[in-house]
Formats: sequence, structure tokens, C-alpha cells
Amino acid sequence: MRRAAKVDRNQAEIVAALRAVGASVQPLHAVGQGCPDLLVGFRGQCFAVEVKDGALAPSDRKLTPAQTNWHLDWRGQVAVVLTAEDALRVIGVESYRDLHQRIVGKEASRQGCNPSGSDHNPTPHGKVML
Repeated sequence: MRRAAKVDRNQAEIVAALRAVGASVQPLHAVGQGCPDLLVGFRGQCFAVEVKDGALAPSDRKLTPAQTNWHLDWRGQVAVVLTAEDALRVIGVESYRDLHQRIVGKEASRQGCNPSGSDHNPTPHGKVML
């Protein structure tokens, strides 16, 4: 008898982030046999996503032998993600952090500031950009 499928601690957060940007998400963790945890549909494409808990030690988040075989046999896309940001990148959506950094970097360069190296960058007007 097969035991109940384990759901990674961060799977709910990852599913919520994907759905928040308009993706459809079908949990597959109960399928077993190495099948990825999630099937994600976004902008006409499908993504197979294996969720691993990034808070665990690297040795505890390795693919199982069944997962490794599934990934090797699969003829389509498959990705392993540790965070919601990883999952968003897989489907081609910039995370808030990436988008924020890109905006801050562009704004700082327009104002002659160096956005790298510090969390706080004073502007020529004395304001602080975070």
C-alpha cells in the first residue's frame, strides 16, 4: 500500500504566488512515481514543477530516485524550485524583488546614483531610495 504523498512546507506559498499572477495550478504530488508536484499553465504554456523546501539542508532536498528517473524520461520542460520567486521565474514572470531592483536601478542611474552595494541610495534631492 502506498503511503500518503508528502507536501513540501513551501508548496502552498508557491501555489499562491503562481495563482496571484494568473497562472492555473494543478497539484500532482499525490500521483507519485516521481511525477512533479505541480502542473502550471500560464500564457498558453505548461510547466512541470517539482517543489523542494529551500529551508532544508541540500542533502534533504535532493530528488528521489523515482523523481530523477521521471525527469530523465520526460520529453518536456521540468523545473525544480525552492521558492515562490523561483517558480515565478520558471513561468517567465519577474519576481517583485527583481522588478523592484530593476526599477530602482533605472531610477538611480537616471539621477546619477550608484544603486549597487547599499540598500540605501541617496538621491541628488536628499531622498533615500530603498
